[in-house]
Amino acid sequence: MGGGNPAPPSTSLPKLSSGPVGQQIHSIYKARLGQFTSNGEYGSQNLQAVMYEGRASGQDYVKLQVYSPAGLSRPTFEDATSHEFTDTHVGQSFGPSWSTHWIKIKLQVPQNLLDKAHLEFHWDADNEGLVWTEDGEPLQGLSGGGERIEWILPKSFRDGKAHTFYIEMACNAMFGNAIGDTIQPPNPNRYFQLKTADIVAVNLEARALYVDFWIIGDAAREFPDNSWEEHAALQVCNGIMDTFINGHGTQESILKAREIARKYIGNVDSSKVYESDKDPHVYAIGHCHIDTCWLWPWAETKRKIARSWANQCDLMDRYPEHRFTCSQAQQYRWLETLYPKLYDRVKTKVKEGTFQPVGGSWVEHDTNMPSGESLVRQFLYGQRYFQSRFGERCTTFWLPDTFGYSSQLPQICRLAGMPRFFTQKLSWNNINTFPHTTFNWVALDGSQVLCHMAPDETYTASAHFGDVSRSISQHKSMDQDDTGLLVFGKGDGGGGPTFEMLEKLRRCRGLSDKTGLLPRVKMGDSVEDYFARLEKKAQNGTEFVTWYGELYLELHRGTYTSQANNKRNNRQSEIMLHDIEYLATMATLKDSSYKYPKTEIDDIWEDVLLCQFHDCLPGSCIEMCYRDSDELYARVLKAGVELLKGALSSLGLDDINSSKSELKTINTLPWYRVEITKLPGTEGDFAAITGGPGLAHVEILTKASRSTAQIRKIDDGVFEMRNDDFIVQIENGAITSLVDVTEDRDIIPKGQKANQLVIFDDKPLYWQAWDVEVYHLRSREELQPSKIYIVDDGPHMVSLCTETKISEQSWIKTTISLAASIEGQPSYISMSSEVEWHETMRFLKVEFPVDVMNTEASYETQYGIVRRPTHYNTSWDMAKFEVCCHKWADLSEAGYGVSIMNDSKYGFAVAGNVMRLSLLRAPKAPDAHADMGHHHIKYAILPHSGPLNHRTVRTARNFNHPFQLFRGPSSASDKGSSAYWVLGSIRLSGSPALILDSIKRGEDDEDVSRGELPNRKGRSIIVRIYESLGGKARGVIEVNRAVIDVKKVEKTNVLEDEGEKVAFENGKAKIELRAFEVATFRLQL
Repeated sequence: MGGGNPAPPSTSLPKLSSGPVGQQIHSIYKARLGQFTSNGEYGSQNLQAVMYEGRASGQDYVKLQVYSPAGLSRPTFEDATSHEFTDTHVGQSFGPSWSTHWIKIKLQVPQNLLDKAHLEFHWDADNEGLVWTEDGEPLQGLSGGGERIEWILPKSFRDGKAHTFYIEMACNAMFGNAIGDTIQPPNPNRYFQLKTADIVAVNLEARALYVDFWIIGDAAREFPDNSWEEHAALQVCNGIMDTFINGHGTQESILKAREIARKYIGNVDSSKVYESDKDPHVYAIGHCHIDTCWLWPWAETKRKIARSWANQCDLMDRYPEHRFTCSQAQQYRWLETLYPKLYDRVKTKVKEGTFQPVGGSWVEHDTNMPSGESLVRQFLYGQRYFQSRFGERCTTFWLPDTFGYSSQLPQICRLAGMPRFFTQKLSWNNINTFPHTTFNWVALDGSQVLCHMAPDETYTASAHFGDVSRSISQHKSMDQDDTGLLVFGKGDGGGGPTFEMLEKLRRCRGLSDKTGLLPRVKMGDSVEDYFARLEKKAQNGTEFVTWYGELYLELHRGTYTSQANNKRNNRQSEIMLHDIEYLATMATLKDSSYKYPKTEIDDIWEDVLLCQFHDCLPGSCIEMCYRDSDELYARVLKAGVELLKGALSSLGLDDINSSKSELKTINTLPWYRVEITKLPGTEGDFAAITGGPGLAHVEILTKASRSTAQIRKIDDGVFEMRNDDFIVQIENGAITSLVDVTEDRDIIPKGQKANQLVIFDDKPLYWQAWDVEVYHLRSREELQPSKIYIVDDGPHMVSLCTETKISEQSWIKTTISLAASIEGQPSYISMSSEVEWHETMRFLKVEFPVDVMNTEASYETQYGIVRRPTHYNTSWDMAKFEVCCHKWADLSEAGYGVSIMNDSKYGFAVAGNVMRLSLLRAPKAPDAHADMGHHHIKYAILPHSGPLNHRTVRTARNFNHPFQLFRGPSSASDKGSSAYWVLGSIRLSGSPALILDSIKRGEDDEDVSRGELPNRKGRSIIVRIYESLGGKARGVIEVNRAVIDVKKVEKTNVLEDEGEKVAFENGKAKIELRAFEVATFRLQL
């Protein structure tokens, strides 16, 4: 090896220590970070102190004048600016709640700020506002309360001259006018003090450093303690602070601090940060959820739309990567009508692809309570609006905030051209955690949509570091797909994304590319792009998990009952619209001079659809909203009556007060009906009605007419009713025995009481109008009647009235009726209740214990049946202690069953053998007077031999469609009359499970179209049919060719597109529907 000494190793490490160096105490250095950006005791020394380079305020630079309209009016720009303005100032208070004040601002930038790089006008009165140009163009919304208080001054304002603009001040905060807890009833006398009206020169580098530090600080706080990325983030943040402090907060120190930040997050000052070729995992989309009414009325929503969407148009001009999506055709319509200049701006952005309509529905509606036809019309009207205005339909149903999702939505979505669905609300479950993020949701008929639920579990994310992180860490479907949709922006009360959110996302992306560990976020794509990638994966073999049936929300169960009269109005309007469209369609066949009232029908439908918004129909709005909806429903019903009169007149029929000779009625349902009914305006006159579909025969019944209803008093408070089918014993207002004569079976268990009114204490954990909790069942109290007497003593109908005192302020009067039996027709015992209700946090229900056993009960839903447990075996079963049903609920065992029908209720429960219909609630927030006042309720008990079948479905429909009597010439009921043949000219035969649900004219028929979309040649009739019991069914659409000249029949979708031809011979079209299928057919004339 050779001799000599080896050379010493080369090193840069000093030989001698320069002094002691201690280990950083991790928790202390992390806790230190808050000092740099807080407004607290260090605010005058930290980054906040150098955020602005200058400020000007006062009358010399910002002259303020105000016009305050009378009352709570909301005048247009043109109206407001035509009035005289008076001087006002910072410190002035404006109110009361919901009032409007127009502020005229004459602004002059002082000389010392003219050369500053970035000037903003800051305005804050803790309420909402909208900036308008002097010539009436809405520019940008202001949120107040320290959020979105800035408006960037145009460069034209830097000429040293005075410039005028306006702010429309709304005296409400983003979440209405409650004091403290936002869901409490609003304070009607809230005032807002103007705190800030300043010209501000912003230090953009300091503002950028603030966001740099925010995101890197989040990394230091939220990355795992044992990761190098967390330690590196903490060192970078402390290095930034040291550099700023040692540089005395100069601009140079700020620039150096930003250089330090770039070592961790890269260059994030432009949209180029998203141009790297690394695969993203999180796709961010801007959104602004605006509740169409909630803690504010419709009138304020219209302004929220303008404020929010103007903001987004502004951000799109400043941030090329920004993509913003918004739903609800109604809101676009309001913008189009009330803010045409802003609408044109939005339309331009839509064309550019940056403002992206989504959802396809008229509003973001409730899906539990609207009828099947209402759900169809939500999509029909929504999709037609988007197509007519923007040239495209939506492909994603967007419904992030509705209180559960009914089981037929996937089918209706597919029929409306939407194979995709986005939501997140099931993350609110308060008992069980929903197990999936991305999955195929399957309807009752087998139709499916691809569903994605935001893993961040919100539709109003703030675009924080944590939102990006949770978009993967909370993802429950990573086995199939490792990407998530991040929906960000101020919401519920509107607002949408802010510039801070877009800046934060740039830094999150930069951090992921430069350092790693944080999921990589991408901006610039659409919701449709995201779902297209998922569909591509499915096409290439990825098998997404499936969820069959309803997406039941384990929360907000009280919304099936709250605001009872509002729900009653909805049901009545839906029924009225069914009849209007049927009769108007028939009238166009009979009378060539009659014009189908398409515009008027559309107006009514749009109003009804508006009221189905997911806070309005469920009953979770403030009182002002229900005053508005009451007025709207009154207009709807009035307009509907006029349309019915017009159609009936063309058919040769008039109202019952007409001088025409003979009493008539029309059976608007698609099957033969035989019923006994009490004549309106009489004390004890009855009629037997037979016939239909179409004209039915009315026979006035006399005492001598053969009928079988009897009633007798057995003992004090004990009565017996009977007809050929039932023997009913009533004791103190409750049914203690109900014997089915044919089956020789008492359906009331011995010692139990049906039609028993019960009341419960009703104090949920928080959301009063929304929630009822399972523990309320522990407070059950039976109500006892104070008076019982016979009303009708037969022979056509017998009735017994019970009067019950609920409290000193409340009472209920219930009439129990049993009609004479009619051969071949189901009998039922009906209850008609009149209620005066003035309770506090109490829940009124009626119970029916029955001698029937099954682990599942059946409930009518839209176009089908939902079966739910009657037991509490698991937490998933127990969570459904209160559920939604439509016109009936049923408990059946092999060979026998009992159905409970109603005319306006939606809340129900079956626990064991007890069937319980929910009647009234009394929440005190957000409406302090919810449900107070007078109510009318009808319900009935329908025992039946055999399993649940078409008898319940049809009888419940009959129960909800009482006959309306008219007068007409004596020939009108003869089979030779044109009205007779026209009204019965379209019929459905075959399986009784098939329901002909709707008859209407084609949307774009030449003689009907409003011109929004291209006309179809000729005339057509649309019929909608569904299978109601859950099995394959065959039927025949039969057309009277002597009345209707049908050239062809085709099966189409709910949007009435071109469809597949159906064989049509000799006036008949054979059809076959799968279980619970909804099918739409066009009869081309």
